[in-house]
Amino acid sequence: MSSPTEGYVYHSYGPERYVHHVVASVETLRRYDTTRPVALYCPPHHQAALAARGLSDAFAVLEDLPEPHHSIVGFKHSLDRFKPFDRSLFLDADMVFCRNPDPLWAQLSSYPFTATGLQRADFFFGGPKGAGVLLDMLLMRRQRTLRRFGLTHLPRVQAGMIYAQDDALTEEVCALASSFLDQVDAMHFRSRLDEGRSEETCEWSLAMAMSKRNVPVFPWWQGINSPQLDFIEGLTTYDPDFCTVRCRYYSSRFTYSLRGIPLEGLRDTLISLVTKLPGFGDYMYVTPFILHFGWIHQKQPFYEFAERVWAQHA
Repeated sequence: MSSPTEGYVYHSYGPERYVHHVVASVETLRRYDTTRPVALYCPPHHQAALAARGLSDAFAVLEDLPEPHHSIVGFKHSLDRFKPFDRSLFLDADMVFCRNPDPLWAQLSSYPFTATGLQRADFFFGGPKGAGVLLDMLLMRRQRTLRRFGLTHLPRVQAGMIYAQDDALTEEVCALASSFLDQVDAMHFRSRLDEGRSEETCEWSLAMAMSKRNVPVFPWWQGINSPQLDFIEGLTTYDPDFCTVRCRYYSSRFTYSLRGIPLEGLRDTLISLVTKLPGFGDYMYVTPFILHFGWIHQKQPFYEFAERVWAQHA
């Protein structure tokens, strides 16, 4: 019997610059993994841009992404339709590889389906991002949502990295996630469209689906074995092409959670105060398998890198 195929799956849509991001991510991947195939699902104008630069052959699978799937939930709630390999690792385009992913694949191989995340979601996950979260806590809206839908826990899903091996389970999780999203009015979760965003999130609906099917998350923060860590200026040492990357990783989950505060001065002041507490200041320097540019206010270094890579193929 032949070994199961393992491969990476990307998707892109919208302005052409998004396929530039995919090319840049794949370029970093090929520094460490030259054998596993890569698939890309994207619209015809992205495929044409790749062909014009002679980049089509970088993808073992290069297929159309139908219009109904040109959104976050449109793609990630339909992963079963875009799973070309026995073991498929779905990745966002705004990611750079920092080291050999073989150990990561070894860990993932024991999961029929998983996504990076934490075992317990905080009250901000899918809920209001401001003071409104206090009202949710007082009225126990999170607990009421779980009871209403027969759930005993809610994990925190970070959907930039999703692994799928079991076809039937993948299809079931995606169908459940779509069903939960359709019932958002009966939950405490907030639609991101109501916050002025252009796209709906897929993460809390996937988290509910994984909870319903008792599918474990793949631990997001694992110290030196972290599958992905966020790029944060001031907490990440890197060169412009991300050949050498080191992230300051605080052992205290609370301290590390302060990393995303948009105002750098406020962030550093709070970290300085918190780290005076015993144990809250312990940290290590970590090179994750993948560096993720998930924070909107931290993306510029990746944008610049992606455009340099694209220009090199002119």
